[in-house]
Parts: sequence; structure tokens; C-alpha cells
Amino acid sequence: MNPVHSSDSHSVPRPLGREDYKTLGLSALGGTLEFYDFVIFVFFAVTISHLFFPPDMPDWLSQLQTLGIFAAGYLARPIGGIVIAHFGDRFGRKRMFTLSIFLMSLPTFVIGLMPTYEAIGVAAPLLLLLMRVLQGAAIGGEMPGAWVFVAEHVPRNRYGFGIGVLTAGITGGILLGSIMAIVINRAYTPSEVQGFAWRIPFIVGGVFGFVSVYLRRYLGETPIFKELAAKRELARELPVKTVIREHRGACMITAGLTWSLSTAVVVLILMTPTLLQKMHHIDAPAALEANCVATLTLTLGCVLWGWLTDRIGTRTTMMIAWGGLAISAYWFYLGLPGITPQALMLRYGVLGLFCGAIATMPIVATRAFPPAIRFSGLSFAYNVAYAIFGGLTPVLTQLWLQQDALAPAHYVAATAILAMVLAMLPLSARGWLPQRTFAAQAGH
Repeated sequence: MNPVHSSDSHSVPRPLGREDYKTLGLSALGGTLEFYDFVIFVFFAVTISHLFFPPDMPDWLSQLQTLGIFAAGYLARPIGGIVIAHFGDRFGRKRMFTLSIFLMSLPTFVIGLMPTYEAIGVAAPLLLLLMRVLQGAAIGGEMPGAWVFVAEHVPRNRYGFGIGVLTAGITGGILLGSIMAIVINRAYTPSEVQGFAWRIPFIVGGVFGFVSVYLRRYLGETPIFKELAAKRELARELPVKTVIREHRGACMITAGLTWSLSTAVVVLILMTPTLLQKMHHIDAPAALEANCVATLTLTLGCVLWGWLTDRIGTRTTMMIAWGGLAISAYWFYLGLPGITPQALMLRYGVLGLFCGAIATMPIVATRAFPPAIRFSGLSFAYNVAYAIFGGLTPVLTQLWLQQDALAPAHYVAATAILAMVLAMLPLSARGWLPQRTFAAQAGH
């Protein structure tokens, strides 16, 4: 049994209805477009490094500064997440859900139109940095906000499936960015890409984001927030203050699972294509195509594991999914020497499917906090943990690789085991319950 909303008496088991599908569809589409806007930067980081810094600057230094600007987006996530979540818990999920995607779309569109260093000098990288900070703040509010929004809309018996579909939409943004980068680099010559074509993905992303902002006006406020507002049970103090004082256990579980999630995404999806080329001498096209397959199966895996939590329970699903991820990571990396393109796609695809275990993180974390501070609790724990572990993981993996070629598999397996250990905790399996409910269950 997986109680989702302890105080959500309206959330009774029922099939998904038309409004549920509309909510899932618009939320997942918005998540895809917003995460596309956030990650498209990294696909054109080399080109941007040549255009937004002095031409006489060494390549390694301009690329390092460009990656530093990309990383600034991650550092801004906790601040943006806490601020947006605060107002989401006080004034409504829908308003902040719409605001977050606007804050992502506008900077993305501006980056596509921005003058380069040649035109405005040092103002170019500073303006670029400002846009990335705004994007980081937006993504910090969007992902927790989207998870909470969907969790509070779908019926209890479809909770895992709803969160899984939304997470699939978010990871689909990585796939969309990868496909866009391949299309642009095949359709235009290198000089054309550097001249103007690099702007196309940003302008397109900004326009689609504005469309998503418009479409979200058709979404309604969550039933749970309406109930809290009607009963005047909204947070009366700074929500994050309540989170830190009264819900440290939920924060620790969320942070631990975020470490597992960030490791899976950063190591297996973002870092591995480069490792395939540098360490195993696999051609770039083969590595990128296999990565597209893995990202596609990752998206499907989020739906699969989310659906399975509704059928066999969260704890059992996490054991299968994260255990499978640990095993498939070793199967993948041990088979890389001399691997054929066909075998690479197969193994990477299977690895991507188990990487969909990341959907269990928001399934557990969203229900670990009470409704009144749910948005703030999830946003605070998730964004702070992601800023720490998302930044440390590439560094730790690279250092470990100097000693062991299987370092990525070891790291992924270790954090997968951590997720399995956390799955055994009662709060992970049943979620937050009011004291009176918990006492009644214990007495029963």
C-alpha cells in the first residue's frame, strides 16, 4: 500500500480521466521544453566559448569559463527553487508553475538574439552569465513544482504513473536537445554554425517555451492546495523554516535519492558519450547515436518504473529498478573494449531503461512532506542536494578514472545501493502521515 496524500481525502482510487490526461500532457510537454532550454547550452558550449570571449584567449580558458557559466545555472537552482516554492506554498502551485517556465523561456530566447563579444565586448559574457542564472533559478522551481502539481492532481492509485510520465517528459528535454544538436550540425557547415545557426536552437526553444506558458493557462489549481486554502491550513511561517525544523528525515531521504538520481543522469547520460570517444576510441557519431537510444529508453523507463510502483509498491519497484541499474552499469562498462556499434546501442539502451529508476526519487520525495510545505520541502532538499552532488560527481568520476577504468560503474552502483537502502525506510515506502493517522494505524 502506498498512501500518497495523507490529508487528501478527496484523492480516492479511480481511473485517469480527461482532465488528468490534460494535466499530465501539458505538464510533461512543459517539462520537456523547459529542460531542453536548460541543457541546449551544453551542446553548443564550444561554439559559444569562441563567440563570447576575447578571440586571443586560449581555447582551454574560454571553454573553461563557458562551462563555468553553465555551472552557474546549477548554483542558482537552490535560490530559485526556495523562492518559487515559498510562493507556491503560500499563493498556489499553478502561478509558480507558469512563472518558472516563463523565467526559462525568456533568457533562452534572449541568448539566441544576444550580441557577441565582437559587438559589445565584456558585456557579452556578463549578459550570458545573467541569463544562465535566471535559467538556473527557473529550473530550480520548475521540476519540484511540476512533481508537486501532478502529484496533487492524479488519483492515488495512479500516482506513480503520473510522476513517471512527468519525469519522462523532463528527461525527454535531453533527448530533444541531443536531436536538435545533431540536426543543426548536419544541416549547416561549421562556419555557418558559428556564424548564425547556433542561435536557432535557442530561439526555437524560447518560442516553444512561450507557447507552453500560454497552454498552462488551461491548467487548474491543484485540489489539495484549494483544500488547504479553504481550511486555512496554509503555511503561516516561512515554509522552508518549518521544513528544516520538523522534517529533517524527509530532507535526508530526498537528498540521498537526489545523489542517486544526479549520478545516474550526469555519469550515464551526460558524461558517458565523451568517455566512449576518449577512452574507448568509439567514433563520435556512433557514441552520440547510442546516447540518443539510451536517452529514449531512459524516458520510457521513467514511465515503466512509475507505473510499476502503482502495481507492486514503491519498495519492491526500487529494489528491482536500482538493483538492475547497478548490474547493467557493470554489464555496459565491462563490455566496452572492442564493442561493435550494434552491441553498444543494445547495452546502452538497456542501461538507459534501468536509468529510468530516477523516477522513483520524486515518487518518494513528493509524498515525504506534508501538503502545507510540500513544495518548499521538496524544492529545498532536491535543489541543494543537486547543486552539491551534480557539481561534485563529474570531478569525483574523473579523479576515480585515473585509477580505475570501471570508475563510472563503481560510482553508479554505489549510489544505486544507497537508493535501495533508503527504499527500506518506512517514510520512503508509506510517505508522510499525520500523527493521528499514524497512531490509528499503529493501534489497528
